[in-house]
Amino acid sequence: QVQLVESGGGLVQPGGSLRLSCVNSGSPFSLTARAWYRQAPGKQRELVATISSGGNINYAESVKGRFTISRDNALNTVYLQMNILLPEDTAVYYCNAPSSPGSSWTYAAETGYWGQGTQVTVSS
Repeated sequence: QVQLVESGGGLVQPGGSLRLSCVNSGSPFSLTARAWYRQAPGKQRELVATISSGGNINYAESVKGRFTISRDNALNTVYLQMNILLPEDTAVYYCNAPSSPGSSWTYAAETGYWGQGTQVTVSS
């Protein structure tokens, strides 16, 4: 069974950086597409960044130019490098993987695999 595990969250001052990791610690999983979501208290879950199996990358407008998603297939790990962090980036960040090839990100969110989340707090 696929088990996604996020790590790297923490408390950081505004303007600081963090790098989140999402590793599959379960059964080998051939699908390499991943998405990062976040959810702040009282707010809806937000899609932050995606990387397709073919390497296509997209970002939410709110994080463009500050966040970078990348992947190391050999390590079964996807990263989210977050720079110039703002208080509004405070949220629990989740990693999502599709359960079937060619899934839309919406379908992957509904039917795919999720990690337990990692808390990111940006505060002075």
